Amino acid sequence: MATNEVIISNLMLQERVNSFRRFNRFFTRQIGVLREGLLHSAHSLTEARIIFEIANRNNLTASDIGKELGLDAGYLSRILNKLEGQNLIKKTASDKDRRERLISLTNEGQNAFTLLDERPSEEISDMLGELGESDQIRLIDSMQTIEGILGQGFNYAEPFYIRQHEAGDMGWVIHLHGLLYSQEYGWDESFEALVAQICADFITNYDPQKERCWIAEINGEQVGSIFCVNAGDGVAKLRLLLVDPKARSLGLGTRLVEECIRFARRAGYKKLTLWTNDVLVAARHIYEKNGFKLVEEEAHHSFGHDLTGQNWDLKL
Repeated sequence: MATNEVIISNLMLQERVNSFRRFNRFFTRQIGVLREGLLHSAHSLTEARIIFEIANRNNLTASDIGKELGLDAGYLSRILNKLEGQNLIKKTASDKDRRERLISLTNEGQNAFTLLDERPSEEISDMLGELGESDQIRLIDSMQTIEGILGQGFNYAEPFYIRQHEAGDMGWVIHLHGLLYSQEYGWDESFEALVAQICADFITNYDPQKERCWIAEINGEQVGSIFCVNAGDGVAKLRLLLVDPKARSLGLGTRLVEECIRFARRAGYKKLTLWTNDVLVAARHIYEKNGFKLVEEEAHHSFGHDLTGQNWDLKL
């Protein structure tokens, strides 16, 4: 590359860096993270983020928090000790491994979370209320674009990237469901037809405020999916959880379910429900690990087999 081209390229990069930093300063002023305490609370941004994480996940360990937030183990340990000293969190031994300590909120911690959860909603509602409908949509779309681009490089130790659905994804979801369930369980094409109908209904009735589809990728290749759809009366339904065999054992199924649960809570649902079959052992283990309770079983003949259908619920 010629010297002049190098100079111009460096100047363009520096201008982009300056633009990035300028936006960062602007946005931090807008959301108020430079205040003495986050959202007028006694907690720092990191403390608040940890409280949010504990409130929205089950069977959580310090290692889980560190991985999710990208925090140094020593720094995280000091914060957790501080929160425990304030009686906001408690640590209990795991039933599966007594050496493992599970972290949860105390009643006082739950009250702190409620305040931290309500205040930003109120402030953001006020901010959005000053914008017209078209500007609100443009703003949210832009935020999702930023999250999607930067998220590819900032998932810490996770080898996968989770994004919202794009054109062509529904065809992939239908294809892989039909292929894998035929290969692994011998289900016939009527299951693929059911998946196709679910995908068609999702696109036809899509409500971005209350519904979501996530696609997981590794090196640009789709390897997983999950849907959260509105079932009415304050109930959301988890649908079409799938992980490609090449991406199994990476914790992707659990991450997809956790993403669905977090969204359902943020969207204001009171309950998240799902329907599955007892032969799907790995999926049922993930649901149970995340707090879902089996509420109903019923034998049925579908997809060319005698099966036992199960309904699982999670109170949010």
